[in-house]
Amino acid sequence: MIDHYKIARQRMIDSQLTPRGIKDKRVLDAMRKVPRHLFVDEALYSQAYSDFPLPIGEEQTISQPFMVAVMTEALELKGDERALELGTGSGYQTAILAELCHKVYSIERISPLANRARKVLDKLGYGNVVVKIGDGTLGWKEEAPFDAIIVTAGAPDIPEPIVNQLKVGGRLLIPVGGEFMQSLIRVRKTETGIEKDDMGGCRFVKLIGENGWKIERE
Repeated sequence: MIDHYKIARQRMIDSQLTPRGIKDKRVLDAMRKVPRHLFVDEALYSQAYSDFPLPIGEEQTISQPFMVAVMTEALELKGDERALELGTGSGYQTAILAELCHKVYSIERISPLANRARKVLDKLGYGNVVVKIGDGTLGWKEEAPFDAIIVTAGAPDIPEPIVNQLKVGGRLLIPVGGEFMQSLIRVRKTETGIEKDDMGGCRFVKLIGENGWKIERE
């Protein structure tokens, strides 16, 4: 029986990722393996491997495959890392990290999304993922420090608690900027402070929380 989704994943890699410079074999292998379509509603299965974000409910999205690849590759994962993800969302980025890290800690503020992501991750056998519901901008102090931190929502600034929870030598990927456009910033923590690289423009939903955007009250 032909696995059309497997073919679609390979096509995604061949048309969207490698032509745009994604080279890390481990990242490409993870994205070739993880069934992205299972992280969206069944009505969107046919679009799951297309070159754009998709809605997942609660005014949130699953990121464009290329952006997932860019952010994951920039973390320079080797396999033994403990990673923190702020914004579980659909759980797709979580699964990619789970393929590439020793353990993944993921925080989601929206309960229905966290619960749905956990079910899919369990179904796929990702036992090295811990998901909790809470304010991601506070990080996960009890499990810190982390080798890698990825933030899948746009922040007005880099939350200080997140930087504090990064190991020396660790990498943080975070979109920083306004409500509608951000710059993807990579932070490296060194013995003497932090180094920042601007990896270009991006667009993410807002990072809501104590150290992010505040929820607008009607």
